[in-house]
Amino acid sequence: MAETSDLTGVCVLVTRPAPQAGPLAQRIRAAGGTARLFAVMEIADPQDSRPLQRSVERLDDIDLAIFVSPNAAHRAMHAILSRRALPTGLRLACVGRASAGELNRLGYADVITPPGRADSEALLALPALQAVAGKKIIIFRGDGGREVLGDTLTARGAEVEYVECYRRVRPQADAAPLIDDWRRGAIDIVSVTSTQGLMNLYALLGDAGRPCLLNTPIVVLSARTAHTCRELGCTTEPMVTADASDAAIVETIQAWRARQNSL
Repeated sequence: MAETSDLTGVCVLVTRPAPQAGPLAQRIRAAGGTARLFAVMEIADPQDSRPLQRSVERLDDIDLAIFVSPNAAHRAMHAILSRRALPTGLRLACVGRASAGELNRLGYADVITPPGRADSEALLALPALQAVAGKKIIIFRGDGGREVLGDTLTARGAEVEYVECYRRVRPQADAAPLIDDWRRGAIDIVSVTSTQGLMNLYALLGDAGRPCLLNTPIVVLSARTAHTCRELGCTTEPMVTADASDAAIVETIQAWRARQNSL
């Protein structure tokens, strides 16, 4: 039986935005697999950047800054550090370890982050986010998204403000070559890193390519995205990673491959 780290002969469809796909593809190749890149989302600037700029100026009055994604951490910190230093009393929190990694690379190690599951509920369960009455909290995120984080913190007595620092845009991509590869058996498993990314892929594939997606194993980062997979009609149970990191994605694929080898 092959080692669990061996992905030889396995082609993974990587759907991350192009600037973020490289490290995941590199990990897959290092494990012996092949990465087929097909970005299902582009990250764009907000249509109106003035709220983000104003939030940078008001950080001295903020007690806690929360970053909901790696893109939020990267974009917001770039906007902040290009104009000023972070206030010494400002605490930082992230929904997942991948987002915290963006802050760590900038030299900020003291970041409140849930140790396992990467979602709002896991962050809200941490002791540091319980006694927040009277605190001013800013949440950096993309356009739209869930409101559970802000709603819960508001219910706990905090003053919460959302700030959009990027937009998620569905690219104008030609899926025909991907569908051709899929139909000839060249795609073995799919990695999808958000619910919106899953819906974008579903839309881009169209009627011709959707059966390929629905009949292929899928690795996702959250129970919410897994639920959407089931709603769309996926024929295999989606696999949820331990966290949102590239390492966890590859480990999940390796575990899946090991199960195939043991059959």
